Amino acid sequence: MHRNDATKQFHSGDDRLAELIDESPPVELPTPDTDVPMVSRSVRLPLETYDRVRAAADARGIGVTTLMRQWIEAGLADLDDSATVSLADVRRALASLAHPTAA
Repeated sequence: MHRNDATKQFHSGDDRLAELIDESPPVELPTPDTDVPMVSRSVRLPLETYDRVRAAADARGIGVTTLMRQWIEAGLADLDDSATVSLADVRRALASLAHPTAA
């Protein structure tokens, strides 16, 4: 059924549209990846910034929103003095302790 036809049937009160909906196969929704309720927010980023975030997420093998959520959570933890540190930062810090540079 064409969109305009469906709109006309809806506004005219035609029962055929309800029958069409009833005959449609059920749609399976994706299973959420978390039990924690989530809120979706829109963030406007310059294209260059988004490209950098996307590249960083790809390098980690995770999605852009997952990486952004991790960064936000780390920033909030830092505000609470319960900072989250990335494994890469820990490795760099340990490597610098093992091989100190001459002062």
